[in-house]
Amino acid sequence: MAGSSPPADRYGPDVLESDWRAPKRGRSVDVAVEPDMVVEDATTGFCGAVVDIERTLVVLEDRFGARRSYPYGPGFLLEGRPVVLRPPATGGSAAGGPRRTASGSIAVSGARARVARASRIYVEGRHDAELVEKVWGDDLRIEGVAVEYLEGVDDLASVVTEFAPDADQRLGVLVDHLVPGSKESRIAAEVAAGPFGAYVLVVGHPFVDIWQAVRPERLGLDAWPRIPRATPWKHGICAALGWPHAEQADIAQAWRRILGGVRTYRDLEPALLGPVEQLIDFVTVGGPADAGS
Repeated sequence: MAGSSPPADRYGPDVLESDWRAPKRGRSVDVAVEPDMVVEDATTGFCGAVVDIERTLVVLEDRFGARRSYPYGPGFLLEGRPVVLRPPATGGSAAGGPRRTASGSIAVSGARARVARASRIYVEGRHDAELVEKVWGDDLRIEGVAVEYLEGVDDLASVVTEFAPDADQRLGVLVDHLVPGSKESRIAAEVAAGPFGAYVLVVGHPFVDIWQAVRPERLGLDAWPRIPRATPWKHGICAALGWPHAEQADIAQAWRRILGGVRTYRDLEPALLGPVEQLIDFVTVGGPADAGS
């Protein structure tokens, strides 16, 4: 009838006119993996950063330090959206550059660890050694440098005397809280003025403890809590953050949590990066291990 409106569609739009099979999160897109890219395994919920890119596998590490390896392909989420992970076209980073170690150095593909040098790097404690290993371990193995810990620096002068460093076996020492006027600065000055001073390098960072060398934002903090002098520092930190701290096992668990937040040198404060690089340079100059290299 002229002027009449068309009858209303009792059934609504045709569902086949749209892509009714499309998943709610969208369809997967191909993404070339990059170092430090954070992705999630959609099946298990494991979420981690890309820490190693291999020919057939990608290795993810979560914030607690746990690692899992996955073959390339579908089943991942990137920023909540499904993706198909692909290896970089160049075999290195997605940008076409070489793969790098956690310290930022260019990774040497297929290289074997060098026979250990006589030179050594000493650090104050186990946590210092574990942090250095996590970030600089690949570099140290290539250079053949072993890291040992001292359990404090009070007896550093006697340790140096026993080691008897010379031009072929140098000694580098990383010290906590190396600031003017501190006990540590006096010990460092004593060693530098001693008979082995030319072959020993003592450097340090300003932090009370190596924990502070980890950027606080890696733990979701704006800054590390301030702890009164009378309170044992590690216990005070755990208490301030609401973490268990009654037993040594609690302190060890807290450190594993902190270390798990470290993936590369970018997660550390510059005040630690410079001294460690300085030590590596110092102990790898000269000596038999450099002959013919």
